Amino acid sequence: MNDFQPREEALRQAIELLFFAYRDFTGEADQILEEYGFGRAHHRVIYFVGRYSGTTVNQLLAILKITKQSLSRVLSQLIEEGFIEQKIDENDRRRRLMTLTEKGTALDALLTDAQSRRISRAYTDAGAEAIDGFRAVLRNIINEEDRERIEPFFEPNT
Repeated sequence: MNDFQPREEALRQAIELLFFAYRDFTGEADQILEEYGFGRAHHRVIYFVGRYSGTTVNQLLAILKITKQSLSRVLSQLIEEGFIEQKIDENDRRRRLMTLTEKGTALDALLTDAQSRRISRAYTDAGAEAIDGFRAVLRNIINEEDRERIEPFFEPNT
């Protein structure tokens, strides 16, 4: 058990830093998405379908923690406009597996490249020793039940 208790001012600074970092982390992507008439929900769906190709609607709902209605609206648009395709799972014909199309893969790469460059610069500027601490803080901000679920996907120093 760790007895460390951060001061209120340190906590407030962390909250502000998270707000500013998120604003800038999403800003460039938001501009790209706007060109397509998409928002952040579209970005998250494209990202996670690209990252976990063959995912199902239920898996995506669990990752994103949004309502089925919200996902349906976004997913329908992405399918209709040719960014995502659904295929019937041959092992369970009730399930539909989602993958990015070539068009979806290109948009995912555009969005991810912009955000990866920002993170790469931050990692380089902070130094290798800061990365594990940063990742530990982010993991511990995530709700515990989700942390346990996603932990297998992450390795230290990757």
